[in-house]
Amino acid sequence: MGRRRKNGRAVHGVLVLYKPQGLTSNQALQRARYLFDANRAGHTGALDPLATGVLPLCFGEATKFSQHLLDADKAYRSTFRLGVNTSTLDAEGEVLEVRDASAVTEAQIRETITQFVGPIEQVPPMVSALKYQGQPLYKLAREGKEVERKPRAITIYAIEILAIRLGEVAEVDVHVRCSKGTYIRSLANDIGEQLAVGGHVSVLHRTQAGPFFEEHMMTLEALEQSRGDGEPATLDHLLKPIDATINDIPEITINAQAVQAFAVGQPVIVDGVYQVAQQGDKVRVRNESGQFLGVAEVVDDGVLAPKRLVVY
Repeated sequence: MGRRRKNGRAVHGVLVLYKPQGLTSNQALQRARYLFDANRAGHTGALDPLATGVLPLCFGEATKFSQHLLDADKAYRSTFRLGVNTSTLDAEGEVLEVRDASAVTEAQIRETITQFVGPIEQVPPMVSALKYQGQPLYKLAREGKEVERKPRAITIYAIEILAIRLGEVAEVDVHVRCSKGTYIRSLANDIGEQLAVGGHVSVLHRTQAGPFFEEHMMTLEALEQSRGDGEPATLDHLLKPIDATINDIPEITINAQAVQAFAVGQPVIVDGVYQVAQQGDKVRVRNESGQFLGVAEVVDDGVLAPKRLVVY
């Protein structure tokens, strides 16, 4: 997440940004943050500079609920190039090895891909933000170092094959739906190795992050045009609500008396809690005007215990 700025506006909400190719996620975040003049902002899961697509940005109080998006499922369109291994497992890396993929058939590609659907274990790439002894792996990779990475459990919900182009370097266009923590670069390489020719990602586009899809995206250019010479506040209507990242959590409305206690972190008793949630569940809490107040946990006898409060 981004750091709080000393200056800037208290802006609250979620922007679903289109991240263009060539920018880091943080560079895209800082450009959007500047346009909104926001004093606090952060992204919810980085995309590689090569990648494009859905990059949700949280402003102000929405940053308190960003973890839900980090844990959410994702979806990507990608092109796997089979027959070429690179140092980064994508097109930006140095070519390490070329193997002739002309003997690989469409049937073999389809059969191999099906083996990667479902719960699997995946070894994260060296060029990643995961840390080893306090150092990001990508920094160690830049120094020419490689360390052992333990496989991690992930789930590939589906891989739709969009097109196959056979040849010495074969290409496969896919749409992948997956759990958090999935590296599409590693998936491409693992499929290539299973076919005994290796592989890497040449195109990567995120189509979904949690509840946000391509149709929700705004480009940086569109933001710049919308603001023009106007004040940053002219863009605020483009933000989704603070709780847009957690819209799959049930919600409860509390009365004015309960609001006073809830706002200072005190548990409140609410009738009808068990009609929408069970003990141990999280719920979104609103006042009678519909304003989002924060997230609570349902504890004994229908009591709501505040877990994360919104401060406007």
